[in-house]
Amino acid sequence: MAICMSRKVAGYIFMTTKTALTDIDAQIEKLRTKRKTLIAKSADRFARAAAKSGLAEMEIADEEVDRMFEEIALRFHNGEKTQSAGAPASLRGQGSGGSGAETEVPHDS
Repeated sequence: MAICMSRKVAGYIFMTTKTALTDIDAQIEKLRTKRKTLIAKSADRFARAAAKSGLAEMEIADEEVDRMFEEIALRFHNGEKTQSAGAPASLRGQGSGGSGAETEVPHDS
């Protein structure tokens, strides 16, 4: 419960609000719940994209996945949304021995 108090400073009356600790705790809990929901929605979004593109079925090392996401994030932070051929320049041409080509494992057991 918030308590309103008035205070006079230099001829002006200011209304200040004292918020009870229980109100602050409730707000914090609400924000934590909202944060968890946003993280779950984001994870679902990326999982759908990985499944749709076939990445979810590939055996790629976690370090390689982290590196790929860092490259994608850099691309978007630098304002480069898309390339003309659809793939980022840093990933094009890696099939000819560039780093990252060794991470895919064949699925013919």
